[in-house]
Amino acid sequence: MLLQRTVLITGGARGIGASIAAALSARGDRVIAPPRVELDLSSPASIEAYITAQRELPVDILVNNAGINVLNPIGGITWDTWQAMLQTNLSSALRLIQAYAPGMQARGWGRILNVSTIFSLVTKEHRAAYSMTKAALNALTRSAAVEFGPAGVLVNALAPGYVDTALTRQNNSPEAIAALTAAIPLRRLAQPEELARAAVLLVSEENTYLTGQTIVVDGGFTCQ
Repeated sequence: MLLQRTVLITGGARGIGASIAAALSARGDRVIAPPRVELDLSSPASIEAYITAQRELPVDILVNNAGINVLNPIGGITWDTWQAMLQTNLSSALRLIQAYAPGMQARGWGRILNVSTIFSLVTKEHRAAYSMTKAALNALTRSAAVEFGPAGVLVNALAPGYVDTALTRQNNSPEAIAALTAAIPLRRLAQPEELARAAVLLVSEENTYLTGQTIVVDGGFTCQ
């Protein structure tokens, strides 16, 4: 019988995050997905207030899923844009790990999953800031795995490719979607539920030895 674990997931209201939250809830975990009004990752003050208010919360599984991607050429990245992406994509994950990993260490069990992207490993134009922040998230994943591993805390990153979400459909024309699909060896976009299944494995009791890795789920796109 699986133990009920307490899960804290950021960005759990839509897309991949919502699918991960639903999958973990379906397996019996207690899933906490705070809305932005309660936990605003772009605001260090909001993060500190949440941590303080929830200081008694025994988080067993932390999923750092929320992120932003503002497209700009390198010359067009403003300081404000860079700071916003750095804070949301990287600094918030670091702070939440600092807050909740010690409890996992004390209990002798924990799982941390950082949702990254294939653009942390490959890139394309106008994604320099996104690629940099997510590549740093991969580095944080490796460092945390080494540091917390002796206490039974496993830390991994999940790097999705192109996923069929409302945001993907909003940001790409039907013609662009068709071109993307043709470039993926499986000839289709991923479904959020497929990413959720990979995420559940990484944070579950079934994962007993896989840590410090960035797991790419992209239908073979980066193999080319």
